[in-house]
Amino acid sequence: MVNIGLIGFGTVSAGTVKILYNNISRIEEKVGTKVKIKKICDQDITTPRGVRVPHELLTTDINEILNDPDIDIIVELIGGDATAKKIIFSAIKKGKHVVTANKAILAKNWDSIFTMARKNKVLVYFEASVGGGIPVLQALNEGLAANRIESILGILNGTTNYILTKMTKESKSFKEALREAQREGFAERDPSLDIGGIDTKQKLSILSSIAFGSWMKPDDIYCEGINHIEQQDIKYGREEFGYILKLLGINKITKDKIETRVHPTFIPEGHLLTLVDNEFNAIYITGDAVGETMYYGKGAGQMSAASAVVSDIIYLARHVANKTAGNVPYVHYDRKKILYINSMDNVQTKYYLRFTTVDRPGVLAKISGILGKNKVSIASCYQKERAVAKEVPIIMVTHKATEGNMRKALREIDRLPVIKAKSKLIRIEEDS
Repeated sequence: MVNIGLIGFGTVSAGTVKILYNNISRIEEKVGTKVKIKKICDQDITTPRGVRVPHELLTTDINEILNDPDIDIIVELIGGDATAKKIIFSAIKKGKHVVTANKAILAKNWDSIFTMARKNKVLVYFEASVGGGIPVLQALNEGLAANRIESILGILNGTTNYILTKMTKESKSFKEALREAQREGFAERDPSLDIGGIDTKQKLSILSSIAFGSWMKPDDIYCEGINHIEQQDIKYGREEFGYILKLLGINKITKDKIETRVHPTFIPEGHLLTLVDNEFNAIYITGDAVGETMYYGKGAGQMSAASAVVSDIIYLARHVANKTAGNVPYVHYDRKKILYINSMDNVQTKYYLRFTTVDRPGVLAKISGILGKNKVSIASCYQKERAVAKEVPIIMVTHKATEGNMRKALREIDRLPVIKAKSKLIRIEEDS
């Protein structure tokens, strides 16, 4: 018998209970023994959750789970920060295995969690923390274990992908698309963690830490959200250059250093990631042996996230039943290994640029001269519209240039009297 204690009885936890109840015979076949929910803890144990649970299973006291010697696995699904962190650390110290979906806690406390887990010979599983129901962590940690991971490109946030899809396919403004995402339940009332790229950064931290066997700290990841994206840039990018805009989490190995960044990115229409729309997520991983692989599915939602939680429970319960849990760590983590991060100034990529200028001869020459002086070469240039209020957009795509040179050039260009608004920059990713 493997006993489970659930802490948090919200949407995902209710879905977890549904799956455990509805599919229990299949689950127990896979585990090889009985699996039982022994206790469920939440501050609110009276509101209906859409699943019937015997009243004696419910409690408002976390310690009834943490201190129960018969409970083998604690499933933490309360979200948030401080309380969830205390629960995870307390469970580990008490020798209990943990399943969590808490990406923020994992990204910020990777070293502490997995150092303590190894010391106490317990396992921490967290499939639902990245990509909802997409089994990408299991694939990266085990299925691709033979590979040196060369790159990761991920659409890791359903809210931003929904917004950008609406802006691309329905020509909505950013504000209109955000309001629709909120009405449909894909965006929170305060969407700042999503649209600011923070959620994607936390998930990329977890993927990177698994891929490279050491902690990729969130603070080491360059992060830029979609707050500044305008409809006209999406339109120009698609119609003039054949690019689709996505918010990507990107990791690349370049000359023994790791590029790690989150930002809006133009990718060619033929790339598989351009087919990922609305609230769906996808992670495109390249290994030295396997080549290119992609993992696609719903990045959020009750049952997709619950599916990942229950898969973790099954893996863990199997170890518990066979008395192998904790003998070998789930996560390979070498705290002495140093990850050499490439400075964002040294990152090389192509760029989409939009300048708002006065409609006057010689403007393009001035801009081109400054770009050339800073080792930025122009690949394409469009100036299709005539002046509106004596202003005209100039759109360019560059060849590859370093971020540092590009930023230096834009600072100089934006000081020109012929420039009437801050220049727009969107990076272009054409390599897998």
